[in-house]
Amino acid sequence: MIILILMKQQFIKTGRFFYGIGIAATGIHQLLIKDFRPEILPSFPAWAHTCIVFPMLTGIALLIAGIIIAGLFTIKWVSTKTICLWLGFFFLAIIITCHLPYILLLSPNKASRIDVWFGAAEALAYSGGAFVMAGAVPADPFNGRSRNRFELLLEKCIPAGRIFFSVLIILFGCSHFIFTAFVSAMVPKWMGLPLFWTYFVGAALIGAGIAIILRIWIKPVALLLAIMLFLFFLFFHVPDAIANPSVGKGNEIVRAIIALLFCGIALVIASTHAGKKNMAAAQ
Repeated sequence: MIILILMKQQFIKTGRFFYGIGIAATGIHQLLIKDFRPEILPSFPAWAHTCIVFPMLTGIALLIAGIIIAGLFTIKWVSTKTICLWLGFFFLAIIITCHLPYILLLSPNKASRIDVWFGAAEALAYSGGAFVMAGAVPADPFNGRSRNRFELLLEKCIPAGRIFFSVLIILFGCSHFIFTAFVSAMVPKWMGLPLFWTYFVGAALIGAGIAIILRIWIKPVALLLAIMLFLFFLFFHVPDAIANPSVGKGNEIVRAIIALLFCGIALVIASTHAGKKNMAAAQ
């Protein structure tokens, strides 16, 4: 029993670290490119991209938030849980006020195209991940402040975190069947059978996303998803980052770290969420 508790704590700690460094990496990259990453903010509103202060300030805020969530340092009067809640709200607000209007009204591509939704879905996963992390972090009674009503309201979004994250996972899975030629070309030659792996992984991603949403075998499914995402990091993203380190001022390196971010979310979900049977037994 003690071993299981220690493993759970280690999974949560590792998941928080992966998520935090992923958020920090997006902030650093915005400081380098002096603009918003597309999943953070789409082309709308244009004025936010033309005024360099907005992406720079956002980059600094993401960097600080990511470092705190990762546990690299703590500030006595700052609650990590509160940071997670506000970060989740930030991404959710950006989706509602910027991503959705752009996709539905302003984008040159039709909203029926699945690839048009990737940026918004990734921002939704960031939001969901923040709420998942908030659910895994106990409130700090020594931070010198009490949570206001809005923060208490944000806490109600914590159970939706796994759903927000799963939307992106399902979308990734669907892309394996829609962009089969593109995805299969990414399969390393030493693995062989590129079409098989493309369809297999696509089906696995869709199944994992649905299972996490419905809380079906959520712990083993989320853990297996975390392992699969970590393997993506090792065998796809790391080689790509090594081969193209300067493309987009380090974009491929950031994409590799973001793969760890998604892995971290899955790890924390596996450690903190109970399946339907367990919840029924607890009731």
